[in-house]
Formats: sequence, C-alpha cells, structure tokens
Amino acid sequence: MKRPLLAGLCLLAANLPGAMAQQTKSESVYDQHKAFAPNFYTSNGTETRSAIGYPGHKYWQNRADYNIAVTMDTVKSRIDGATTITYTNNSPDALPYLWLQLDQNLYRKDSRAEAATAVSGGRYASKEFTEGYEISSVTITNALGKTEKVEYVVTDTRMQIRLPQALKANGGKLQIKIQYGFQIVEQGTDRMGKLKTKNGIIYEIAQWFPRMAVYDDVLGWNNLPYLGAGEFYLDYGDYTYSITAPANMVVVGSGELTNPTTALTPKQLERFNRAKNSETTVAIVDSTDVLAAPTRSGNVTWNFTCKNTRDVAWAASKAFIWDGARINLPNGKKAMAQSAYPVETASLKAWGRSTEYVKGCIESYSNKWYPYTYPVAVNVAGIVGGMEYPGIVFCSARSAGGGLWGVTNHEFGHNWFPMIVGSNERKYAWMDEGFNTFVNNIATEEFNKGEYYRPQKVGAMAPMIFNPKSESLMHIPEVLQPMNLGLGAYYKPALGLALLREQIVGKDRFDYAFKKYIDEWAFKHPTPTDFFRAMENGTGEDLTWFWRGWFQENWKLDQAVKEVKYLSNDATKGALITIENLQELPMPVTIEVKESNGKTSTVKLPVEIWQRGGTWTFKYNSTSELSQVTIDPNGEFPDVNPANNKWTPAPAAN
Repeated sequence: MKRPLLAGLCLLAANLPGAMAQQTKSESVYDQHKAFAPNFYTSNGTETRSAIGYPGHKYWQNRADYNIAVTMDTVKSRIDGATTITYTNNSPDALPYLWLQLDQNLYRKDSRAEAATAVSGGRYASKEFTEGYEISSVTITNALGKTEKVEYVVTDTRMQIRLPQALKANGGKLQIKIQYGFQIVEQGTDRMGKLKTKNGIIYEIAQWFPRMAVYDDVLGWNNLPYLGAGEFYLDYGDYTYSITAPANMVVVGSGELTNPTTALTPKQLERFNRAKNSETTVAIVDSTDVLAAPTRSGNVTWNFTCKNTRDVAWAASKAFIWDGARINLPNGKKAMAQSAYPVETASLKAWGRSTEYVKGCIESYSNKWYPYTYPVAVNVAGIVGGMEYPGIVFCSARSAGGGLWGVTNHEFGHNWFPMIVGSNERKYAWMDEGFNTFVNNIATEEFNKGEYYRPQKVGAMAPMIFNPKSESLMHIPEVLQPMNLGLGAYYKPALGLALLREQIVGKDRFDYAFKKYIDEWAFKHPTPTDFFRAMENGTGEDLTWFWRGWFQENWKLDQAVKEVKYLSNDATKGALITIENLQELPMPVTIEVKESNGKTSTVKLPVEIWQRGGTWTFKYNSTSELSQVTIDPNGEFPDVNPANNKWTPAPAAN
C-alpha cells in the first residue's frame, strides 16, 4: 500500500457531482450532544496501556530474533534455505501454541486472497501462481536444548505450531527452525518481484521467510489473513541473514553488510568506504562496471545484520548501478544512504539524484521527529511502485524528478511509521500511511529550499475528502472500497493531523505531543486509542469531538454566516454576527470582517462555541457598517459548501 495516487484522487474530486461541491441545503443536521458526548473512551487506562496514552508500567511485548540463510537460484527463479527464530514470551500467559505468518501463500491459486479478488483484478491481484512456501521441516529446540519435530497446521497465510509443552510466561524461550523454499513471482502484488532490464533482472525480495505473528495485550494472537491490501504487524528483534547469489550480482539489504571484504571486489570496497564518509554521492558500481565482463564466477555470500527491527528485505541484480553517501544524524551519529538502479534510469533527472533524496529526507525526519535507527537507507529501482521495509525501500524504476522525490520521501518516511512506531498496519492503515503522508509534506517543504513543495489547498480538498462514497477511516484496508483506499489510509488522516497542527492546537503543542508519542511508542505497539490519549494529554485539549467526527465517523464540515445586525441599528455601537454549523462536524472558526471605512479584522473562535448548539452569535466592535463577513477567508478548512461562508449587505432598495 504505497505511494498514493494523487492524480487519481484529484480526478475523482473533479468528477464528483456538482451538488457535493456546491451544497445549498441550509437545514442544520448538527447535534452538539453527539459531537461532544463524554463517552468516547469506553475503558480506563490499564497497567499495560496508561490513561495518558503511553505504555503502562507493566507493558510487555514478545520478541522474535531471526537467523536466516538462503540461496537464490536465478536459473530456477527461486529461494531456498532455512530460518531459525528465537522466540521470547514476555507475556504473563503460557502459550500452548504459536502462530506464524506465511505471506508467500498469498500466491497460491487456492488462497483466500485469490478467492476474495474481484474478477476485474486490481493492484493486489495475483497475476501468477506458485505453491507458496514449500516447507520441508519444522523443528523446535526448548530451553534445555532438546530439539524435536513439531506438529504444525497451515491455514492459508498462517501456520499454527502446536507445542508439546506450553511456552512459559514472563520470559520463556524456544527456537523454531523452518526449512523452506518458494518460487519468485514476477509481479508480487506491488511488494516484491522481478524487473527485466537490458543488463539483467532486478530482483526485489520481501516477505521471504516465515514470520512470527504478534501476541499482544489487546487481542492475543493477531491473525488476520494476508489478503494483499492490509500490510503487516510484527514483533521486534535482531536479525542476521545471509544471501548466497551469483558472484556477478550486487546484493543490497536491510542493515549493515558485515562481510564487505569478501562480498565486494577490492575496487567496490574502496568506493564503498569512501561513500560512507562522503557528503555527496559516490559511485560504488558505475555504468562502466555494469557493462564490463564479470571478474568473479560461482556464488558469493552476502551477510547482513539489522538490530531492533521488525523485518528485513533485500534486492539483487547484475544490472545495478550502486552509489552512496553519508547521512548526518543527531548527536554526531552517521548512517549511509544508498541507491541501486539500472543504467536506463541513471539520468540526473531520475535515479541519478536518488541518494541525494534519501539523504535529504532521512536527515529531515531525524532532526524533526526521532533519529534514524538503521545503519543504511537503501533505495532500489525495480518493478515495485513503492514499498517500504526497515532500512530499504522499493520504488518504481520509472519514477523521475518530483515523482521520484515523492515516492522516495514517502517510503523512507515509513521507517518512522510503522518501522519505529510499530502500529498494526493490517487493521489500521491510517496509523502508518496517514501519519507518514503528514510528515512527508513537512519534509518536502524543507528539502532543497522547497524544490518540490506545493502548498496544500485544504478548502479545495473538501469535495474529495467528503465525496458521496467516502467511508470512515476506522476500517481495515480490505473493507475500504478500492477507490477510497488512498483517501481513507493516506489523505484524510494526514489532513486531520495537519488541521490539528495548523488550526486546532498550534504547531508548538502539536509537535511536542507528537514527538512524545513517537518517543514513548518507539519499537512498541500503539493502538488508535493510545494515540488519541497521548495527543490529548500532550496538548492539554479534549479532542474527542475531533477523533469522533474525523476518524470514527465520516462527518462533514459546513460553516455559514447566517446574518448580521447592528446594536440599536447603529453600526458604530457594534455588530452582532450570527454563524451556523450546518453539518455534523464542529471546528474552530476563523472570520474575516471588513468594514466600509476600510478596516479589516480577523476573529478566531474556539470549537467550544458549538457546545451550545448549531448557531452562535458574537459581538464585533464595529466602527462603521460591515461590507463583508467571511468564514475561513484563506480556505484553511475543508468546508463542503464555501458558497455560504460569505455575507455581504443586501443592495439598498431604490
């Protein structure tokens, strides 16, 4: 679920019925009792999740450490190997069974994903079928070192391991070893796959090993099947993995390359070390190297390690140009930006600037929100339109210019949401896509003095945000209609955060509360309620009216100027201005008042004025007759009917 299709959504807004954009109905449907009802939170804080919205004093989560070794066979187009998972049960519950995710099973012809895909297809429809994970052996090793085969049951994209003895609570450990293989699909539902280029195939490999499902204090085992649109929910741990591939290939992956002296040629190693310390982009493998005859034969093994992460991914090709530069992080720390792309895309109008983009966005997010935690940030050009993994992202080889900046910026923003702040993407796409889209806009404004920045026209977004077929954000991705996925997962939640920051609580209080939320939930598992509570406590505001209307419900905004009267019919004594809230969503109000003597004033009213009902009258200390009263003069709110936002006096009778 990656880079949103902005053009498609704008087209949708442009083609909405005119009645939506120019609503004329004046009867109010607003009910302050619903908007400000005090029963938004249905439970109190607990020992694991506090009322302030942070992890409680007894918060726990389980841990999964991985050691993976695979070989890529480019002739058979397959991966074979083994993964060993060290699983730690930190919960207070003994676990009689364990659940794992088998995402490659989505590509089976008998998968639930295939059965639940419309005949018209779609982004997440399989275009080819495999046997999924071909598992040859599953064993466990207990705390006493005893290894034995274990009973397991595969159900679609999930595997249950039935333990001979329950895994003890509060720190019980065991090891799971799985021998497996799978065919590499060409078009992996826009998450992995193969791209044919003139100098070789680019392999982007993800969801490539059995992964532990999350057992948490909210639902126990989180076992929603993988159907394509919904993404991932994973525990944290340390990963070591090795990729054995043909010697003429470059392999890039999540985390640190731990054997550069054996994986790289002497020439590559010298350039690699130079790039790690360079402020500007340095070629590690250039176009001349790609076209040159191979200097090595056989296979080479590439070893990587990535610590405190929820996943890893990698890419390989003999067609890669590979370059890099230093990333400067807070407190003097460093990381390495890298890009891997084919010769065809090497122009400075395209992927030739990729590493610059990677470095720019990573440094921005690190300084603004939370320091980047991985040793590398790798951008890979391939068949995938846009998909994120810890420390590595896959972006379309066709992207160029502002489009490449946009997808690079978006995918690396995901290293904060959900890679650092580990929300449940399978259920709440808006907690990663929406939060990420929000911070993307801020990073774009900062990058290269706003080279690609275009200010949002919030008012103009109302027909799209509140289109007649729009849905509540609180749905899993598969329930949202395909035309609403970009809106519900990306744009509406991002706009909601922007409204909070710019119009409702202000930048200082928002940024403080948002950073605290990130700090407290870094490498942990927040829920929507945790976020709502954290922002309310951090900003000092009761925002339940906003969470209810914007996130839980699908309420619209329509504010209007109803009438203007003068005290004692004398404009110099003051004006009584009456405004209305005609739809269900309340909002603060910004009003511009112009007087006939040329004076212009701005009045700001808090959302609490709507606690009394759908109309509000306030006194404006006028010194002459009013010539115009305008709600939201700068279009900073998504009002569905801007036509009723303005009042002007009736023409004088002849």
